[in-house]
Amino acid sequence: MRCAAILLAAGSASRMGHRPKCLIERDGQALIRRTALALLDAGVNEVVVVLGHYAQEVAPALTGLSVRTVTNPHPEQGIISSQRLGLESLSANGDAVVMCLADQPLIETQDITDLLQAFADRPSNTDLVFPQVQGQPGNPVALSAEVRQAVLQANDDFGCQTWRQHNRALVHAWASDNLHYITDLDSQADIAALRRSLGIDLRWPQASAG
Repeated sequence: MRCAAILLAAGSASRMGHRPKCLIERDGQALIRRTALALLDAGVNEVVVVLGHYAQEVAPALTGLSVRTVTNPHPEQGIISSQRLGLESLSANGDAVVMCLADQPLIETQDITDLLQAFADRPSNTDLVFPQVQGQPGNPVALSAEVRQAVLQANDDFGCQTWRQHNRALVHAWASDNLHYITDLDSQADIAALRRSLGIDLRWPQASAG
């Protein structure tokens, strides 16, 4: 199966003190780099990273990786604008597109591999697969080339979530008990909670620590 991925990292991180949370480090490595490596190691053929508010600070964290960065000129318009830019920037249609967030500190290569297998094994006549953990929808999600085309052919305010709402019969909730899919970082409290619950030490890079 040929697949591509879009890694979204354009937000302002207002609840994190307006600092690029994708640069928070785990074991000395920025989360955005960890996620990009997980995608590549899982066999994703093309990775497009959508940057925005902190593009100049974030881009160096991807140095040396086989990924392509694009910058959303209007990140204040929200995640839909970044999704659409990522989908437009893919070089060719494949069998699947993984839509991925850059602030999930537990995502590993195996998590991406498992999602892609769930997409390959999805029920017939479904075009989007998302992990459902303890009744909660998680990320990343995997979608077909048909979904990509449908989103891009719609109005500028039409994104993946809108497509899901309009096409519920074509969406497969893949049941999983993997908490990695529903763990992300919205605030400093989330960092402290991970340290307490799992002993995972997340740190801001020195330049952002203040």
